[in-house]
Amino acid sequence: MTAQVTKLRSDAQDNRMRILAAARMVFATKGPDVPVREIARRAQVSVATVYRHFPAKETLFTEAFAEQLALCSSVIEEGLAETDPWRGFSLVVEKLLEAHALDRGFRAFVAQLPQAFDIAGDRERALRLLLELVRRAKESGDLRADFVFEDVVLAVMANDGIRAETPAARAAASRRFAALMLQSFRANPVPAPLPPAVRLPIAAR
Repeated sequence: MTAQVTKLRSDAQDNRMRILAAARMVFATKGPDVPVREIARRAQVSVATVYRHFPAKETLFTEAFAEQLALCSSVIEEGLAETDPWRGFSLVVEKLLEAHALDRGFRAFVAQLPQAFDIAGDRERALRLLLELVRRAKESGDLRADFVFEDVVLAVMANDGIRAETPAARAAASRRFAALMLQSFRANPVPAPLPPAVRLPIAAR
């Protein structure tokens, strides 16, 4: 009996992992409106099995991207912990853009977040923290007064266009791009050396 129960638990865990892997892939390519049956098909389980593990699609999205949401929140909290508001703001921009360049799951999470579900309030909390970081940087006089949150969104969208052959090259290119963005965000830009340039492919049109 014990062996049978253990096997059932192991099978259930395998199903759960397959569902989460399929959900990450499908949400990344088709967005949060994808039918649950498509996720079930990719995971090779029944729709009923999906709902047994995840009673609502919102719950599935939350758990599929839990790691990415935790990373986003921890980076912002790290920025707020900095005593220098500009340094905290810069740290967040640099780390979020680098994570975005390196992690396909993080790119998918960020791309779908604006139109996705209200994931248990965590999204709103992260947004509040980021806006607090922006407020502090503006009050210190370092961040330009006309900066808006959508400027971060623009930077992330542009960062998504980085094409490089290796993860190291993508990270290096993202660091240089972040430095350029931070120069444009600063109220009174201070000339500083940029990170090394990276040779990137130029797509033919």
